[in-house]
Amino acid sequence: MSTHLGAAPGAVSPRVLLPGDPRRAQWIAETFLDEAECYSTVRNMLGFTGSYRGVPVSVQGSGMGQPSAAIYVTELFTEYDVQQVVRVGTCGALSEDLALRDVVLAISAATDASTNRLRFEGLDFCPPADFALLQAAHDAAVGRDRPVSVGQVFSTDSFYNDRSDLTWRLAEYGVLAVEMETNALYTLAAKHTRSALTICTVSDHIKTGEQTTADEREKTFGDMVELALDAMLAVPL
Repeated sequence: MSTHLGAAPGAVSPRVLLPGDPRRAQWIAETFLDEAECYSTVRNMLGFTGSYRGVPVSVQGSGMGQPSAAIYVTELFTEYDVQQVVRVGTCGALSEDLALRDVVLAISAATDASTNRLRFEGLDFCPPADFALLQAAHDAAVGRDRPVSVGQVFSTDSFYNDRSDLTWRLAEYGVLAVEMETNALYTLAAKHTRSALTICTVSDHIKTGEQTTADEREKTFGDMVELALDAMLAVPL
């Protein structure tokens, strides 16, 4: 039983969906999983296990930002032997080609966090997504006739950023969107030899100022969840 999850041995599936918002975790469990049961309420960071098309799947809230996500991802990998994690979160669009509710598959993640520079003693480590999960998610999108964008995202440690000029410089180099967890997720997956992917829905557009409501972000971003579930089931453990 881990410190921050508190789940009993065997309570967590090898396949885990990872939304930041615990209320979105509950909505996903109730909407997409059969016979979902809550295995953790520690710190109100809810976790559930059920099944999708007869395959056990868990969904675990991870909180906001890389430090919080890293705690839950580390415990999922080391304490519960989770093999696949797909983050299903929101992002702010940087690209003019993206609109509200568009779905982004993160092939890699730049960051302004210092964690990897400390970990690699000054080297810049840019972790990629698991290719099999990425390809499976893209194939699922094609099969469902749901357009997606594939590219790099920016995992920032600052939601309110005083240096927006640097964010736009990243956009000039093709970074599609900004979010707050993927670099840590991909790094930990690489460390523990596990599979990870981020699928994000555009909740707001940094350039135009358009945004969705908190309720919409919690309960209506179902396309990315279906793509995540399809991808996980398509890739053998």
